[in-house]
Amino acid sequence: MSLHGSFLSDEQFQCSICLDVFTNPSSTPCGHSYCMSCINRYWDGAKVCQCPLCKKTFQKRPDLQINRTLREITEQFKSMRGGGVAGREKRGRKGGGGDGSIQDSLYDELRKKLPRPLPKIPISTTDGPPQSVSISALLSHNANSLASSFPNHTTMTSVDHPPTHPPPLNPSSRSSSRRRFTLSGAASNQDLPLCDIHQRGILVYCRTDQVCICPECETEDHNDHDTVTVETEWMKTKEQLRVSEQEIQEMILQRMGKIEEIRMSVTEMERAVDRETAGSVCLFSMLASAIERSQAELMEVMEISRRAAEHHADTMIRQLEREVEELQKREKALIELGQSDDQIHCVKTFPILSRTPPAKDWSGVSLNSDLGTAAVYRSLAGLVEKFQEELKTVLETGFPAPVEEPSPIRMQPRVKRVQEYALDVTLDSNTAHPRLMLSEDMKSVRCADRHHFMPDYPERFDRVVCVLGREAISSGRHYWEVEVGGKTDWDLGVARQSVSRKGKIDYTPNNGFWFLSLRDRSKYAFRSEPSTDVHLNLRPHKIGIFVDYEKGQVSFYNVDTKVHIYTFSDIFTENLYPFFSPCTNKSGKNDGPLIITPVNMSE
Repeated sequence: MSLHGSFLSDEQFQCSICLDVFTNPSSTPCGHSYCMSCINRYWDGAKVCQCPLCKKTFQKRPDLQINRTLREITEQFKSMRGGGVAGREKRGRKGGGGDGSIQDSLYDELRKKLPRPLPKIPISTTDGPPQSVSISALLSHNANSLASSFPNHTTMTSVDHPPTHPPPLNPSSRSSSRRRFTLSGAASNQDLPLCDIHQRGILVYCRTDQVCICPECETEDHNDHDTVTVETEWMKTKEQLRVSEQEIQEMILQRMGKIEEIRMSVTEMERAVDRETAGSVCLFSMLASAIERSQAELMEVMEISRRAAEHHADTMIRQLEREVEELQKREKALIELGQSDDQIHCVKTFPILSRTPPAKDWSGVSLNSDLGTAAVYRSLAGLVEKFQEELKTVLETGFPAPVEEPSPIRMQPRVKRVQEYALDVTLDSNTAHPRLMLSEDMKSVRCADRHHFMPDYPERFDRVVCVLGREAISSGRHYWEVEVGGKTDWDLGVARQSVSRKGKIDYTPNNGFWFLSLRDRSKYAFRSEPSTDVHLNLRPHKIGIFVDYEKGQVSFYNVDTKVHIYTFSDIFTENLYPFFSPCTNKSGKNDGPLIITPVNMSE
């Protein structure tokens, strides 16, 4: 009986999926065997796992393991299939007359590896005392057991041996027994590398020397070393690979987190730069504005003091000149009296001329050299001190981040739009009427009871109680707010740069004035031609003024109720200036100030 015909054939070791000899065979719960990779690929992506042969369905994908016994027999089959012909010819020449059965082949291989007589293996049975079974009988029994798992193939033929069954080997001796009784012939599997020395399949890994070897090398050179199958070492290495992969993934996540952290730091740095820039510009702008105002006020005070000193000096000089003139007359009379020959006239006139004429004692009189700048310097020192405190606060805590809070009341779109064009308006003292009193920060103005001595500048109003702002509007959009409080009379708006400022003025748009007026607490009107009366249901306490220079519009708003009041439309060809008039105080009834307030963007 031939090896491939009557006893074993390729089909008995063939995977029904790839139609090739088993590679790492694995058995399903229904008993059929396939290559491990073939059955896994067959089940990958399937919702329900089925056996390809019997179509048995498994609700849960089975956890398959390699059938080590079947794999070893398959490897032996591959080896013998490659050398079967040569073996038969050799036995024929010797006249052995063997039938070429698997038992004889296995026995011959064992005899090559074990020159001593094959020992008997004691096997426990359930019917009596332990019996001894030869290795050839044991191999024959394993071959027949394997053949029983292939019912569709030719039944294996065995030699005569006692009808006993070998007991299962314990785990501790499994690997050593497998290596002791496994015949590793020349490997025919293309996936299995060959040993350069023995031309056998490399199936063993030596942990001592950390090399992969064949079973022959294990017997000759690594007999006392720690050896395991390559598959066992690979499974252990796979676990280590998973751990290393997790460590690498953790390192990647840490570095990705650090990248995001650095990017967030850059974004925060940009925000800090914007915040620092805005805060520093505001802080130094306030200081520069305060210094400019103080400088202007200082020049004005010195000019007033100089003029006052000149006036005082002129008065004293004129009085002294009159006294000198009178004394010169007395001196001339005395000289003439001394030259007169009229003795009687001299006796009568001399007592009158000899009296000391009435004159002022000028010994303690001097010109006041005080320029009146002490108050200005004190005010500037206070501003500088406040600036130093703010600098110290910024140094310790930095500029605060802007806090955006949602507005509880949704404002009308027009008001919100104009607030974005807020203009920091200050009053120009050179244009103020002599009765007006301006605050130190040039943000409020009120009317006094009497005139104050002020330099008569060309730009100063001398008839109408009003004042202009410093900021010239020559383009763009600008918005500011003025608190009117409980005043009974006021005027607010803008004026052209070339308006007349002396004498009686007609406040109309044709003459360069666009403003809203209040009279007698309740009469609101616009000085148009003719005048336009306005009826407001709610009395405003704060007025918003918006100028769109290109569109030629001047609009007014009730800031408290967020309501648009009125809009002038005209054509602007020169600079415009904010216009303020607190009107006369009416014996204290209209004594309240007009106050320029900061624009609240969150309202």
